[in-house]
Amino acid sequence: MNKKTLSIAAAFLTIVGGTAAVAAELPTYAANGFPVSALQVRVLGAAHVEQQVSAPTTVASVHQAKVLGPRKVTTADVTTGAAR
Repeated sequence: MNKKTLSIAAAFLTIVGGTAAVAAELPTYAANGFPVSALQVRVLGAAHVEQQVSAPTTVASVHQAKVLGPRKVTTADVTTGAAR
């Protein structure tokens, strides 16, 4: 590779790397206590619309606890074929 190709590649990676920031979570909105999407806010207007603040959760849901928790594994006894 020549110097021009390397400098173009370096510039490209610098630009892409600098703009690759991704929002952790999209904003959510509520109108009169009901959740609304950003499209609904644009169509219906922004009267009485508030952005909902998402509090970080440290507690896992019931489903997450079941999936991430320990499982009972039933194994078969090779010699007798009976399950333990």
